[in-house]
Amino acid sequence: MRAAVFYGDHDIRVEDVTRPESPGPGEVLLRPSWCGICGTDLHEYAMGPIVIPASPHPLNQSQLPQILGHEFSAEVVEVGPGVSGVQPGQRVSVMPLLYCGECYYCRRGLNHLCVSMACVGLSFGWGGIAELAVVPASHVSVLPEEVSDLQGALVEPAAVAAYGVDTAQVRPGDTVLVTGAGPIGALAALYSSAVGADVVVSEVNPVRASLARSLDVGEVLDPSETDVAAWVKDRTGGIGFDAVIECSGNERALQTAIAAVRSAGRISQTGLHTKAASIDPMVLAEHDITLAGTWCYPVHDWPRIIGLISSGRYPVEKVVTAQIAMADVVQAGFETLLSPTGDQVKVLVQAR
Repeated sequence: MRAAVFYGDHDIRVEDVTRPESPGPGEVLLRPSWCGICGTDLHEYAMGPIVIPASPHPLNQSQLPQILGHEFSAEVVEVGPGVSGVQPGQRVSVMPLLYCGECYYCRRGLNHLCVSMACVGLSFGWGGIAELAVVPASHVSVLPEEVSDLQGALVEPAAVAAYGVDTAQVRPGDTVLVTGAGPIGALAALYSSAVGADVVVSEVNPVRASLARSLDVGEVLDPSETDVAAWVKDRTGGIGFDAVIECSGNERALQTAIAAVRSAGRISQTGLHTKAASIDPMVLAEHDITLAGTWCYPVHDWPRIIGLISSGRYPVEKVVTAQIAMADVVQAGFETLLSPTGDQVKVLVQAR
């Protein structure tokens, strides 16, 4: 079968790999439909391996080369012994985080913080940019008729964004700033709007700013032209935003978040910083500001996110800017997304 396989820095090959055998106890054999290219995938391609293990992973012994893809929907082909919650022919979305179930965090329901966490498509034998894959049956959620295969592939990044917004305790009527309109920022803006917040997006990249405007959830500001903190305080009597969802992983954006949020406001650091960022902690103390980091999502959140998508309140498909074939994954996917002049934001790969 064909699969997109990561070997190392700028080395992804679409090639024939051995087909998986029948699923074992508690497993399902899937035929992936659509799979998103994530920022983590891009980091691996540009400078990896980083999280993809070069030596056997402690949880499951996986290592390079790695079949990519952890944001995907699929059709169930076959179920292993003991599987009763899903049947062949059903369409599903995959929750890719793998955890030990025994460590300090897993025993407290914080499985996304498992000390030996692995991930389908990054540190596992299979991934979603492939014609077939085997995953634990406990990690798939059935998609209702109202949710398309394409939407099903967006549940994973949608859950990341939702966790960021929920961590900031956004409520109906709140004013929310989203810094960065990449895929997670765009989804955070959509989710904040679904919650009932008034949303403003800050984005300097014209392609991403255009995507943010197409979401029709609120104003979009260019921080290179507008002092975002001054802008909001001018409109709120000097108060500021109730919450900020920082999705860019950029030092200046984090500084803007702190300057723009109101006293006793909440900042969720959802974008991943690749280097240290300088802030003034005294401002946090003087203004009683909460700055909280987020990592992934609660592993049990799939049914809730799928329900929101099914209801039409969370139109995640709006963030997709390109749909490509597996054969084109390197040039039309990874290279385009990494290019400074690239015209795409969220690319989905058709795995079949």
